[in-house]
Amino acid sequence: MVADEEKTAFYTDQGMYCYTKMSFGLKSVEATYQRLVDTAFQSQIGRNLEVYVDDMVIKRNDERMIIADITETFDNLWRINMKLNLKKCSFRVEEGKFLGYMVTYEGIRANPKKTKAIVDI
Repeated sequence: MVADEEKTAFYTDQGMYCYTKMSFGLKSVEATYQRLVDTAFQSQIGRNLEVYVDDMVIKRNDERMIIADITETFDNLWRINMKLNLKKCSFRVEEGKFLGYMVTYEGIRANPKKTKAIVDI
């Protein structure tokens, strides 16, 4: 039994059960998960990583340093035994959406799809 499993224990008429993986159907699991990633990546957040729940962006202006940043992120993922879904991973992206904003090498800007109605006025 892993140390944190007992914190997810629940009883039924057939016995006691514990979650071995975090279930997103549980109450306040999003906040619990966010605290996990905030703690696990605290040395990187704001410096070379932005993370919100299950969205992560490794950012760096200097192309030579990005490999070190990716390595640091993967080391932290390995340390907390977190797996990535390769179908949802993208590498070497120069522009993409993150939390409704467009992230580019120039910085963060509003997503044009979200601001179209205001621009049309």
